[in-house]
Amino acid sequence: MAILTTDQKLVLDMVRMVSREVLWAMAPAYDQSGEYPWPQLRQLGQLGLLGMTTPEAWGGAGLDSVTWALALEEIAAADPSVAVILSVTSGLPQYMLNRFGTEAQKKKYLVPLAKGEWIGAFCLTEPHAGSDPASLRLMARKVPGGWVLEGQKSWVTSGGQAQVYVVMARGESGISSFIVEKDWPGLSFGPPEHKMGLHAAHTCEVRFDGVFVPQENLLGQEGRGLAQALAGLDSGRIGIAAQAVGMARAAFEIAKAYADTRFQFGQKIREFQGVSFKLAEMHTQIAAARALVLEAANKKDRGERYTLEASTAKLFASDTAVRVTREAVQVLGGYGYHREYRVERYYRDAKITEIYEGTSEIQKLVIARELYR
Repeated sequence: MAILTTDQKLVLDMVRMVSREVLWAMAPAYDQSGEYPWPQLRQLGQLGLLGMTTPEAWGGAGLDSVTWALALEEIAAADPSVAVILSVTSGLPQYMLNRFGTEAQKKKYLVPLAKGEWIGAFCLTEPHAGSDPASLRLMARKVPGGWVLEGQKSWVTSGGQAQVYVVMARGESGISSFIVEKDWPGLSFGPPEHKMGLHAAHTCEVRFDGVFVPQENLLGQEGRGLAQALAGLDSGRIGIAAQAVGMARAAFEIAKAYADTRFQFGQKIREFQGVSFKLAEMHTQIAAARALVLEAANKKDRGERYTLEASTAKLFASDTAVRVTREAVQVLGGYGYHREYRVERYYRDAKITEIYEGTSEIQKLVIARELYR
């Protein structure tokens, strides 16, 4: 664990307490029902946790990326669905608005997002454009006073729930970023997708049928949308990696406690080498993944380029989450397959960390490219 300042420790103590008292108890019920966790999000918003890294001048807490990553780990350990919603709204729309937005855009959109009054969503992926975002087809047709958007996006976290959408669309000058509001005419949403995990974090298709976007809602420079999105993804990948560490840690802690209480053949199962070695490997992988996350977060805080570190952290942490949660199920045996013990949910939730915000294969491409910069 990194050496933390007094202020960082105070924030993390608060996040840990809220995660255990507000999120942990209700997480299984939300996983079962698939209900969007608005009550939990509102409580986190009131505590300033939905805008942790947004500057105080724009309604946020102004915290550093290290604190943000460690806080996301704690939240993901309690409820991964809440963690991914928080990570997306703060790591992508807020990050991009803070970095590329005008003062008027920040006042109108960033402030309510950072205060937790609104949730933000990020619209990049399309049915035919996933790992290759440059091939996106959503069109932005120039008209007097702005643009008209035609097309669709898929796999949008918080789609249909979020009030603000940062949308990538193709126009005459290339791909640009636009800020779209939920209730604008022509914007509609598909039903929540039936997913393997993260049931409470709604993901759906977003449709744009002649959505008019005024000139003042262009985010950043026209034609620079893809570069802006990739910058946002660098930041977001730290958040995904932190979530992966949180899921792995929670599953490990359950497995460790179970191994100390379950008796077979007259002794605790942790005394069998087959189990103790699993626990040793799980602990080592989690510690290494956390170190990579904090390295990337530290580099971001120093204002240095951190693309390599963010992709390295996401690749290793997501792989760790899948391996550790799988082994946790194995340690618990038949009980690991039962919902009451939670590890099966962490196993289901962990898999997506190898896919969203850049698959593991894409992370390897990024890492290989960055090695020769």
